[in-house]
Amino acid sequence: MQSTNIFSVIKRFWLLIVLALATAITVIACNPANYKTASAQVPQLVTSILSDPKTFNYALSAESPNIFGLTYEGLITENYETGKIEPALAESWEVSDDKLKIVFTLRENLKWSDGQPLTVDDVVFTYNNIYLNEAIPTDVRDVMKIGENRQLPSVKKLDNRRVEFTVPEPFAPFLRTTTSAPILPAHALRESVTTKDGDGKPKFLQKWGVDTPPDELIVNGPYKLERYDTSQRIIFRRNPYFWRKDAQGNPQPYIERIIWQIVESTDTSLLQFRSGGLDTVGVTPDYFSLLKVQEKQGNFKIYNGGPTSSVTFIFFNLNKGTRAGKPLIDPIKSRWFNTLEFRQAVAYAIDRQTMLNNTFRGLGSLQNSPLAVQSPYYISPEKGIKVYDYNPEKARQLLTKAGFKYNEQGQLTDAQGNIVRFTLLTNAGNKIREAIGSQIKRDLSKIGIQVDFTPLAWNTYTDKISNTLDYDAGLIGFGAGLEPNDSANLWSPDGGSHLFNQKPQAGQKPIEGREVAPWEAKIGELYIQAARELDENKRKAIYAQTQKLTQENLPLIHLVSAYSMSAVRNRFEGIKFSALAGAFWNIHEIKVTQ
Repeated sequence: MQSTNIFSVIKRFWLLIVLALATAITVIACNPANYKTASAQVPQLVTSILSDPKTFNYALSAESPNIFGLTYEGLITENYETGKIEPALAESWEVSDDKLKIVFTLRENLKWSDGQPLTVDDVVFTYNNIYLNEAIPTDVRDVMKIGENRQLPSVKKLDNRRVEFTVPEPFAPFLRTTTSAPILPAHALRESVTTKDGDGKPKFLQKWGVDTPPDELIVNGPYKLERYDTSQRIIFRRNPYFWRKDAQGNPQPYIERIIWQIVESTDTSLLQFRSGGLDTVGVTPDYFSLLKVQEKQGNFKIYNGGPTSSVTFIFFNLNKGTRAGKPLIDPIKSRWFNTLEFRQAVAYAIDRQTMLNNTFRGLGSLQNSPLAVQSPYYISPEKGIKVYDYNPEKARQLLTKAGFKYNEQGQLTDAQGNIVRFTLLTNAGNKIREAIGSQIKRDLSKIGIQVDFTPLAWNTYTDKISNTLDYDAGLIGFGAGLEPNDSANLWSPDGGSHLFNQKPQAGQKPIEGREVAPWEAKIGELYIQAARELDENKRKAIYAQTQKLTQENLPLIHLVSAYSMSAVRNRFEGIKFSALAGAFWNIHEIKVTQ
């Protein structure tokens, strides 16, 4: 959700976006050098984020930036260097022979940031009372739904250290899904879950907003929130009760304080990094040449992890529904967008190679799949996935075939004579996306389509594409991890991040007349099949089908994946840069050496 709502979530999505945003599209509001004088006596990291968070309640968060990659952990975690699952709050786990039961054993003497014990009761509460509670709208539940009936696992306490999860059928992504769900504090949240407001909804839905005093936020991760100044900065302090220790028994993390500055200008971010105010900055293609020659002088290193695992795409609003009798989108435009040849023509009309050469300076690769290239389930064009190389003549032929025409001025019109014109939205302040949008506007004008490209403030943009749904088309990125099921909430027709044909979420106004296309339903069904298939080769074959279907029907038009690059000061030791999660995913073992 920057990637949508979406921008998904779920740990691979969250961690990718939290850390990638903190290091890859970072910006800064005021000079953080002020924090590097007397306050810098403690080891600290100063970085930045694009905009303010929207909530401090993990279960209700559906977009980035957010604080949760630093403040929470789940039962197990993922090593982004090896790709393996590793223990976190749980020291071990066992899977039954029939693959229907998973028993986790918690570490001893775990504590919350307020010093209270973290127990199996917290695990059971987190799942049964929050994530699996239908009264609470959370994207976490989307990736835990199993089979055609979308059943959820059951969770029960076995003893003081063991908790058992039972699934209704074998569910291949279960362990990686568990890494996506941090454990939340029962003693701080239970009352808000069980108490209802005047509308009969859990008070939990108003719990831990961004106006909550930091000392009231109870966490279990390496850091706790110390201070939040709206539109200025977020300051994190090391959690003294965090469970991790190094081989010598020293408490981790080693970095005492993390400061995120908030502003909406990547240019300012670059200036602050070059002047020494930031410890790390995302290296976008337009910054690369400038920074590369300054590595030695600036005492930093540029890390390049290859193509980012975040996929960038444009999408049209395919929702045919109405709210209170009013169409979500102009019915004339809806007919265009729901015409396959129209979407394919748009794809052929976008010169992605020029986009790669100019906007990305060649520092990226063309993207033809919703899956990250790092995923073992990704298929390349050589494996049969459809590719839309630049071909404006092919685009015109498809439009003519679909009944569109050109008037005397060369403008594209539909069969009824309506001039084809639509608005393309993205988030303001991201220079790469703004450049992409500007090129798309130029490219489509060459086939007679008028595009009103409109960057919006991030919160305004995400409200339109995930709540009000009153938009024509959007440009966004979505974090894609190793496990495709982590994006189930994007591909399930009922998913919380099904951007192109969004179902109203809990608490939103109902939509009448929403339709799900056969290919759309098929993709959702294939995700269900792949999740229950335990044979890896068969899973790969199923996910190959999903990728082919998406490219043939184009609910998303994939563009370019930039290389994942960050510049980091040499005073940080222990960086294990990953395209999946950036430079600081292993924050607990990174040290400041100067």
